[in-house]
Amino acid sequence: MGRSKRELGTATRLIALALSLALAGCASELAPPKSAANDTAAGAGLDVPPGSNEDFIVNVGRRVFFTENSAALDDTAKATLDNQAAWLSNYPAYKVKVEGFADEKGSTQFNMQLGMKRAEAVAAYLVSKGVPAARLKAKSFGNAPNRKVKACDDISCWSQNRRAVTVLVTDVET
Repeated sequence: MGRSKRELGTATRLIALALSLALAGCASELAPPKSAANDTAAGAGLDVPPGSNEDFIVNVGRRVFFTENSAALDDTAKATLDNQAAWLSNYPAYKVKVEGFADEKGSTQFNMQLGMKRAEAVAAYLVSKGVPAARLKAKSFGNAPNRKVKACDDISCWSQNRRAVTVLVTDVET
């Protein structure tokens, strides 16, 4: 009972902080983060300017992933690309470079070709959704060591590297 107001205020703040942290932990268990397939989990909830590169990355997603030795778009990839096409129709000042990648398996030539097929598949899908072809450029990086999402000798790493990334470019930057 002999505590000062200062000590009681500090204790109250510590209890409030502990409760906040406990509730935050519960909230993360109740609402799992969105799939990393479209980059939204990393910045979800951030206040970013509409029409900015950050808006595209956070609210739309710029990556799509592929199965091994394939350039076929699955339903998850198509959903992300539908969002990209809608966003790009709202912000016509951007041109797009679609970068295609492959995992470490396979020859350099095979991976460059596969990366290009993936980039072209994304570009063709965006065109089919109304994005003018003149705004798109496809480029392959194959399995470039300096552009891997993750490097290891495991399927978890390989699957992250089998991707296409939609990169926004302003007319000034092209």
